[in-house]
Amino acid sequence: MAYKHDYDKILTRLTVILSKLNDGEALSVKELAKEFNTSDRTIQRDFNERLISFPIYQENKKWKMQDGFKVEKTKSLEDEIVLDIIEKITEGIGGKFSTRAHKLLSKIKNEDFNPIYTKLNIEDVSDKFSDIQIIETAIKEKKEIECSYDDQKHPVYKTTIQPLKIANYEGFWYLIALGEETLKKYYLKNISNSKLTNKTFKSDEKLENLLDNSISIWFQKDIEPFEVKIYANKTAAKYFSRRPLPMQSVESLGQDGSMEFVIKITHEMEILPIIKYWIPHLRVIEPQWIQDIIDNDLLEYSQQLTGK
Repeated sequence: MAYKHDYDKILTRLTVILSKLNDGEALSVKELAKEFNTSDRTIQRDFNERLISFPIYQENKKWKMQDGFKVEKTKSLEDEIVLDIIEKITEGIGGKFSTRAHKLLSKIKNEDFNPIYTKLNIEDVSDKFSDIQIIETAIKEKKEIECSYDDQKHPVYKTTIQPLKIANYEGFWYLIALGEETLKKYYLKNISNSKLTNKTFKSDEKLENLLDNSISIWFQKDIEPFEVKIYANKTAAKYFSRRPLPMQSVESLGQDGSMEFVIKITHEMEILPIIKYWIPHLRVIEPQWIQDIIDNDLLEYSQQLTGK
């Protein structure tokens, strides 16, 4: 899966290539590979896969744009590619959301064909559009809402909350809100019958920063963030360099391609699932008690498998 840094590089390269073709140039794969410091295979893939929706062809080992064709409907070639990427991201959400997004994008795109592919497992909340509309208004106007909530542990109950953000963590949608002077997290699909009230509330800047820098739904409001130092071997270091975690800062780089970095969290569950996912490529250097939790969980799992 490509991440932001990868998209930026690909987007820049494709935009330049299309601009050259649009200006009537005949392009050589080898010359482009040298210009962009990449492989012939990558450039060939650009033409055969990523730019296949454009009327281009190869003649005498050079790529050209068909006579009489100009990219004109969108404001720029970069816009065209960005729209393709956005469309593929919305497809990952599925349902009514994806269908409506496709209709809107088709009004400003050149063609229906999209050469971009991405796979994101994002929960479909199109059945909650009416509630989301009310929640968005409440967030913008800093007004409380009344709603029904099903926590799946007790009967559905009515509650009044102060909505701060609609957030997506690991593909699931949540409403982050204040309630009874504490930070609360609601699973968005379990909210219903939302009603906007006239009662306003205030949200401080510190809380907004906490939300913006959170890693997962486990973040806490009234706990001072603490540092976790992590070792990543060559395999993991490449990933965390491309897609840094919020508030990630690099401490050192090893000659073998490894990396030590620090992040700030408010709850151990913000980092534990990430470390476990990357075993054996990540380990916690400090604090030791977090690594001890991982070691104990691994030992318990091993004992379950062996029956000892």
